[in-house]
Amino acid sequence: MAGGGSRLWLRVLLGVFSVVLLLCGIGTAVGTWVWTRNVVDTRGEVDFVNRLAVPPLAESRIDGQGRRVFDLRAQPGQRDFDQGGATATWGFNGDYLGPTLRAKRGEQVLVNVVNGIGRPTTVHWHGMHLPAAMDGGPHQMVRPGATWSPQWKIDQPAATLWYHPHPHGETAEHVYRGLAGMFILDDEPSAALALPQRYGVDDIPLIVQDRQFHSDGRFDESRSSLGGVGILGDTILVNGTVGPYLDVTTERVRLRLLNGSNARTYDFGFADDRAFALIGTDGGLLERPHRTGRIRLSPGERAEIVVAVRPAERVVLRSYPPDQGVEFLGGRFTGGDDTFDVLELRAAGNLAASPEVPDRLVPVDRLDPASAAQTRRFRLNGRQINNRPMDMGRIDFAVTRDTTEIWEIEKQDATPHSFHVHDVQFQVLSVDGREPPPELAGWKDTVLLTAGDSIRIIARFADYTDPNMPYMFHCHLLDHEDLGMMGQFVVVEPGQRPGRPPGGHGHAQHR
Repeated sequence: MAGGGSRLWLRVLLGVFSVVLLLCGIGTAVGTWVWTRNVVDTRGEVDFVNRLAVPPLAESRIDGQGRRVFDLRAQPGQRDFDQGGATATWGFNGDYLGPTLRAKRGEQVLVNVVNGIGRPTTVHWHGMHLPAAMDGGPHQMVRPGATWSPQWKIDQPAATLWYHPHPHGETAEHVYRGLAGMFILDDEPSAALALPQRYGVDDIPLIVQDRQFHSDGRFDESRSSLGGVGILGDTILVNGTVGPYLDVTTERVRLRLLNGSNARTYDFGFADDRAFALIGTDGGLLERPHRTGRIRLSPGERAEIVVAVRPAERVVLRSYPPDQGVEFLGGRFTGGDDTFDVLELRAAGNLAASPEVPDRLVPVDRLDPASAAQTRRFRLNGRQINNRPMDMGRIDFAVTRDTTEIWEIEKQDATPHSFHVHDVQFQVLSVDGREPPPELAGWKDTVLLTAGDSIRIIARFADYTDPNMPYMFHCHLLDHEDLGMMGQFVVVEPGQRPGRPPGGHGHAQHR
């Protein structure tokens, strides 16, 4: 009897041990599957069979008041991305994305924005210095069927800017479905430089976006719960083109890179590791070109690069795994281990001559930290800034007109964040106490934050006062912005107190 009991217990123990081993095996298999499926690598896998679409320059006219007038209509459409069926999209003046608006410094512009998508939306002029009421943030909603006509004077250096919706709680959805476009500014100093400047020939806009699709071609807008950054797609679109190639007919070509993705950070370079000249960032040209082989762009950031090609060669623009400053596991689930082949450059057999990139570009007047009237601190954690979620009815602080401020920004969690400021271009003073790298030496409006680093920026708030209408500061990972990682500030006259934003209170999440 005692022997039988011992054998029974032995069988029980063996059974329990077998179950534990089975569960461990299943757990290991599931963990391995989850780990491996959350990395994307398309090196050598992309068939570059589609000619790159270059957004047309928007038509404009000069009205009786001397203003350059553009017309934009947000509208629904369909496009076949060759993903199993036609995709329902939104676009400006077309089915996906929008035309490139172009204006010169000193011009008065007016943009008639018509909302034809059947949902309230806005159009924000990202990187533009303009009055708060013309900014296109969440307080300038355009009702379905209505027209909004902001007007302002272009008063900043030549730069590659862009426009996109900014509706409170719904920005990610509106941008993901296709509402975005470039806004290029020109000025005399940049026009005088020996740089590629023929739009669509040797000066090419590249709006880079990642998308994921259902098997029937519909956009897949599902979000992974592991990374916490929003939608990460496995298919790259450049100007809305899948598998794009660009015919290059000149010895050098200027690429205006825009990270138009909702959440993904890219680290652009070429498959053969050739160097290129970084000539400009968010707010305009650098003082000197920076020779490099990589440029990292978080959502909303831009870079202008000039790359040389040889006759009849083909070279691939690639995004390498970006360092987002997050820990090992977090990097895997936020796109930090992903590699994409983005665009193939196809050089003609005979190339038109292009001059070398000038050693000097444009002067960048440095803002003096000693002149700062105020230093503010911003802590990004979770989906809040300084432990406060966005509130449409709350003005977080007021900046006095014609003053300079230093802002210290720190990321305090394990998730990637980028920080964007409306109205101004800023300069980066330091990154974790160190001098900023060359790619952060020019004018910026968006910057990637890395773990534990404190980034100090400096900006001058020159004009355009309004005590009631705020500008925004926020994370430019669009899901984070929608979920409350945003705040509001106003620019006021000396001695003036902030007022109250028009309409809208509290934070509403839309999903």
